[in-house]
Amino acid sequence: MSRGGRTGGRGRGAALAVGPLVFLALFFAWPLTLVLSRGLGVDGALLAPLRDVLTDPYLQQVARFTLGQALASTLLTLLVGMPVAAVLSTLDFRGRRVIEAATIVPFVLPTVVVGTAFVALLGRLAPVVDLRQTTLAILLAHVFFNVSVVVRTVGGLWRHLDAAPVLAARTLGATRLRAFLHVTLPRLRPAIGAAAAVVFLFTFTSFGVVLILGGPGRSTLEVEIHRATSQLLDLRTAAALSVLQLLAVVATLGVYDRTRRRHAARPLARAALSLRPAAGPRDRMAIAGMLGLLMLVQGLPLLALLERSLRVGDGWGLAHFRSLGAPTREAVMSVAPAVAVRNSLLFALAATLIAMVVGTSAALAAVGGSRAGRLMDGALMLPLGTSAVTLGLGLLLAFRTGAFAGRGAILLVPLAQALVAVPFVVRTMLPVLRGIDRRLREAAATLGAAPRRVWREIDLPIVSRAGLVAAGFAFAVTVGEFGATIFVARASNPTVPVAIHRALGLPGAVNLGRAMALSVLLALITGATVLLIDRIRVGAVGRF
Repeated sequence: MSRGGRTGGRGRGAALAVGPLVFLALFFAWPLTLVLSRGLGVDGALLAPLRDVLTDPYLQQVARFTLGQALASTLLTLLVGMPVAAVLSTLDFRGRRVIEAATIVPFVLPTVVVGTAFVALLGRLAPVVDLRQTTLAILLAHVFFNVSVVVRTVGGLWRHLDAAPVLAARTLGATRLRAFLHVTLPRLRPAIGAAAAVVFLFTFTSFGVVLILGGPGRSTLEVEIHRATSQLLDLRTAAALSVLQLLAVVATLGVYDRTRRRHAARPLARAALSLRPAAGPRDRMAIAGMLGLLMLVQGLPLLALLERSLRVGDGWGLAHFRSLGAPTREAVMSVAPAVAVRNSLLFALAATLIAMVVGTSAALAAVGGSRAGRLMDGALMLPLGTSAVTLGLGLLLAFRTGAFAGRGAILLVPLAQALVAVPFVVRTMLPVLRGIDRRLREAAATLGAAPRRVWREIDLPIVSRAGLVAAGFAFAVTVGEFGATIFVARASNPTVPVAIHRALGLPGAVNLGRAMALSVLLALITGATVLLIDRIRVGAVGRF
C-alpha cells in the first residue's frame, strides 16, 4: 500500500475515533472525575473524605468483609472450577461442547436473578440448615457466577498445551497426579492467575448478590455506596468509598494485565491434539463427577428458582406468571410487571444500538493504526473494570441538572448500560477486523474499487457475523444490568432487575411470587441469547 494510502487510513481511523472518545469523555471520564473530586476532597480539604472513611470503625469492618469475601470466593471458585476445566479440556466426549456452552450462561445472568435463585434454594433448605443471610450464601452465589471464568480462562490454555511433556513424564514412570503437579500445573499458572484476578475483581465489586443475600454485618463497599446515596443521601461518603474501591480495582487490573501478557507469550499447540477420546471407567467417573459438580453448584439454584415460581400456595400453577400483566393492591409497583419487561427490552435494544455504533467505530479506529485509535482501544476497557455502582453514582452527580434531568433522565438508562456493553463489542469486533487479509483490500483498491466498495464487498461479509455476536453479547449484558440502572432508572420506568429487587424487599406472597416469575423470564431471555451466540459464532469469535 502506498504511503498516501496508509496516511489516509490513519486519517480515517482518527476520524472514527472522535465519536467513541467523546462518548467516553462525556459519560465515563466526566462522571468519574466528579466521583473522584467528591471522594478526595477539594478547597483545602484534600483527602479529608477518604481519611474519614478509613478511620470509621463501621466502614473499616465493611472494607475487611469486602476483601475477605472476595478472597474466599476466589479460592472456592478455583477449587470448583479447576476439576471442571480439567475434564472439559482433556477429554473428548459426546455433549462436551453443549456442556461447555451451558457453563457460560450463569456468568451472564443478572445478579438479581442469581440472588433470587439462591433465596428460593436456601428457603427450601431452611428446615434442614438455614443458610439465609449468611456469608456462605454469598460465597456460593459467587461460585455459581464465576465457575465459567475459571473453565474458560484456564481451560482455554489447557486444551492448547502440548501433550508431549506429559506423555514423556508418564513414560518415565510419573503418576497422573505427579505429572499434573510438576508438568501441567506450572504451565497453567499464568491462566490460573488471570482467572483468579478476574474472579476477585467481580466478587470484590459484587453488588446485587450481596444486596439480596447479605444480612447485618455483611455489607460490601458496593452496597455501602448504594446505601449512602439512596438512603442516607451522603454523596461525600459514597464518593470516598468509590475512590477506595477504584484503587483496589486498578491494582487488580494491573495483576490481570501482567498475567494475561504472560499467558499470551506461551507457545501453544492445536486444541485437537490435547483432547483424547474418553474411554474406560476412570474417564466415565471423571465426566460423571464433573456433571454432578456443575449440577450441584449451578443447576440446583436455577431449578429451585423455577420450582418456586410455579408454586402457588400448596399447589402448582402459572398464577405468578399470569399476574405479571397487571398491578394489584398487594404489588410493590404502581405499574404492571409486564411494563418492566417492556422497559428492559426497549432499554436493552437502545443500549445495544449505542454500544454497537460506539464499539464498532472504536474497533475500526484501532485497526486504522491512528494514535487516537490505539489510545481508545485501551480506554474503552476502563468501564469494564469500574464498578457499575460507581458508574451509576457518577452519572447521577453529572446529570442531576440540564438536558438529562426531569423527563430526560430516562435517556441515562441506555447510556449507562451501553457503557458496560461497549467493551464486549470492541473485544468481539477487533480480532475479526485485524484478521482480514490486507492484501484483499490492496488488490481491490488497485483494480479501482472505491473505499466504500472495498468495505462493502470485502470487510462487511467477514465482520457481519461477528457483529451479530457482538450485538448478542451487548443485549445479554444490558438487559439484566442492575448496579448502574438502579441509580438512574425512575420509579415510573423500572426495569426487570429493579422490579425484582423492589419486590423482594417487601413481604407478601404476591410480591415474592412475581419476583420469582420475573427472574425466570429474565433468565430465559439471557440464557437464550447466550446459547444463540454460541451457535452463530465462528471459531474463537465471540468466545468468552
